[in-house]
Amino acid sequence: VSPLRKRVVLKMRLQCLFAALCLGVGVMAGKYSRELNEPKPNDRDGQAVEFRIAKLNQVWEKAQRMQLSPVRQAELHSDLKIQEKDELQWKKMKVEGFDENGEKEAQLRRNFHVILAKYGMDGKRDTRPLESNSLKDHDIKEEDAFEDPRLDKLWNKAKISGKFSDEELLNLKREFQHHKDKIHEYNILMDTVSRTEEIHKNVISPLEGDTKEHVLQQKHTELKHKMRDLNQGFERLRKLSHEGFSEDSEFREPRVIELWEAAKRTNLSNDELESLKEELRHFETKVEKHSHYKEQLELSHQKLQHVEALGDKEHIKRNKEKYDTLAEKTREMGYKMKKHMQDLSNKISRQGLQHNEL
Repeated sequence: VSPLRKRVVLKMRLQCLFAALCLGVGVMAGKYSRELNEPKPNDRDGQAVEFRIAKLNQVWEKAQRMQLSPVRQAELHSDLKIQEKDELQWKKMKVEGFDENGEKEAQLRRNFHVILAKYGMDGKRDTRPLESNSLKDHDIKEEDAFEDPRLDKLWNKAKISGKFSDEELLNLKREFQHHKDKIHEYNILMDTVSRTEEIHKNVISPLEGDTKEHVLQQKHTELKHKMRDLNQGFERLRKLSHEGFSEDSEFREPRVIELWEAAKRTNLSNDELESLKEELRHFETKVEKHSHYKEQLELSHQKLQHVEALGDKEHIKRNKEKYDTLAEKTREMGYKMKKHMQDLSNKISRQGLQHNEL
């Protein structure tokens, strides 16, 4: 064999070896690549997986089978995204050796149970209906507006007092509705505590009993805080109903008002309150924008149903695309709004603790 042919054969072998090595490295890299570790399409129906945690996907799939209203689905999606964020953060904490007493884990479990109960997925018949669709504010029957005699009495007095303009009455009704929602969540948590106490009675292991006792104490503490918030919220409603809105009312959105009232109770300095007030104004804009998108989503769904009844396939396709885009945008905005609210709540709580410790 000539020297030239030997060099050609050697070169070809080296190229094959290099290609094989590259392929091997590519396979190994692919095993740990982002693409392969991102959620894969659902094997059963080919639809993209929404969440990185299996139980959250199961809840989402169940919600779609239940055919919740578009606004309720968007709200649930946002709640599940927040739950996903918190659980992934907790898993990282766990790996780094934090949360040794399981306090964060217990809180995440409570939050998950609240989500299930809130959207009627806890297997129980809920006699306390909760509807977050802001479009239906004007459809509420006056005789059972808030399903709480004290709230109904206050509302009826405020309505006939002559102290409120139409716009102020609408803002007041939103505050009443928000308080009703908080009562609903308190009842869910109280029910969860009752079930935990039943389990606690049947515990045999002393070590396990200590753990259950710790979780139970946490839940009772949370109940106490929520009851305090409910009492403060009701007192605000009582005052508003009797005195009306003051001219210097800072905010319109109930959730923002609640955060502002909590901030004022923390004994923050005037400069700190002014800074927080500005941040809350930006947050209120975000809340109002999200409410607008929820209304548009409901209207888009009604239009799609109308078009589907007519049967024009091209028209249906166009409206379905618009509806899907709007639904996705509403979910995304809902998540960002709820995450911002969570951050603000944590910030106010931390500042309050710092000042109370001084």
